Amino acid sequence: MMLSDVMEDYLKVIYQLQRSTDDRIKTSEIAAELDVTSPTVTSMLDKLEDRGLVDREKYRGVTLTDEGETVALEVVRHHRLLEAYLTEHLDYDWSEVHDEADRLEHHISEDFEARVADALGEPEVDPHGSPIPGADLEPPERPEGKTVSEFAEGETVVVEEVADRDPEVLSYLADHGVEPGVELEIVEVAPFGMVTARSSAHDEPVSLPEAVARHVRVSSPTKVEQ
Repeated sequence: MMLSDVMEDYLKVIYQLQRSTDDRIKTSEIAAELDVTSPTVTSMLDKLEDRGLVDREKYRGVTLTDEGETVALEVVRHHRLLEAYLTEHLDYDWSEVHDEADRLEHHISEDFEARVADALGEPEVDPHGSPIPGADLEPPERPEGKTVSEFAEGETVVVEEVADRDPEVLSYLADHGVEPGVELEIVEVAPFGMVTARSSAHDEPVSLPEAVARHVRVSSPTKVEQ
């Protein structure tokens, strides 16, 4: 099935939105993710529905069909393998790879994908901690972690995944040791949403505004001994 880059982008966004909910995805949510108007989204969903890639219910939103999910998983696999390759072999910073992978993900062959995966040792996650779908394109399990803003003062958590879209946020987090695999001690949670944490990879505490904290997914909380 020949699809345009834009069609694949829509399928990828719907897949990513579906990963965090059991509800159908609304037109407005897709529009916000892609920074386009709702009428533009509606027009594209008409095309995707005609091709059997999405299932729509009036006033309730859309979900991917099995075929649509397979296409989305392939694009996501390309994207995350490229991010991993760019960081590990071409010395890109993790804050730079998202846009580069966006440009390349639609245009690599399956042979190139297989060679990249082999060169990387078949990684399970990308540099931001996001799961890489396997070559069989089976959907990865949904993440079980919560955002760092959902934990209380005195708890210690492990960073599992960081949203990869904002280069400035990624640079800020990296500078303060907030990366997948590190432990964070929750030092303070302010009433207005600011979280102050101390990373096991950095000496000084880091302040995470609510808009940043909600993009840091963590797990395995334990009480810090007093």
